[in-house]
Amino acid sequence: MAKIAYKIPIESADYPRWSAFALKQIRGILKERLVRGANKIFIRTNLKRGLSLENINKKAGPFVEVWALEVFDGVNADPSNRFHLVHVEAGARLDPYDIILQFKRRGKAAATITSYVDAKATAEDIPGSGRSPNITSFKRIRSAYVEDPDYMFVILSLKHKVYAEKSGDIGMTNGVMEIVSYHAYDLKYLSDKDISYNPSLGTGQIQVRDIHYVTLVSRNVWEFCQILDRKFMASKGKGEAAFMKMAAKEGWIK
Repeated sequence: MAKIAYKIPIESADYPRWSAFALKQIRGILKERLVRGANKIFIRTNLKRGLSLENINKKAGPFVEVWALEVFDGVNADPSNRFHLVHVEAGARLDPYDIILQFKRRGKAAATITSYVDAKATAEDIPGSGRSPNITSFKRIRSAYVEDPDYMFVILSLKHKVYAEKSGDIGMTNGVMEIVSYHAYDLKYLSDKDISYNPSLGTGQIQVRDIHYVTLVSRNVWEFCQILDRKFMASKGKGEAAFMKMAAKEGWIK
């Protein structure tokens, strides 16, 4: 392969600490919610038989994403919250993330840590549900890391189960979607074997091979970009020529 004059992103020396801090707060917020038992989404109907639980599971993603957004909104409503959460914002329709979270850095009067969170729902009671999700497009995430070497893309995995409850007063059946577990991790720290590239959609999608079982490794942003580039170039129908064309167009090379 010809030598390529890359624009090499260099993250801040404190980035690993910032990432660990943001993930700790995200996990802490969700843990508190589950411990309190405030982890259910009620789907009320006027149907005696209720909704098909299989169909509810297929549509769970948007419900779970909104639930997560409201959880973070609730914490942010308290300006003195112990999780240092200072801003919550929903992603726009075509954004690769669902939620933007900002946390105040310890010891920094006005500095914040921004996390771009992609919420993924998986069903506990359906084997293989959501196991290998599309995360974001290769082109979009690759560009994001060049534009901002401290870009923090967090995958939030939310596992749920769905069951039905009879409403005794009116004899109707309602659905209950219960969040039963969670995990959050920085995309950049996923091991090489956990990341795959699917060339069939647009410029290709970055996927997690099994969102329920991942290995995390320590690396910097440039090392991660090289992994993404290698997977793109090794993919059928892509290769070095396709990469160089995209890299030149997107400004990844000098």
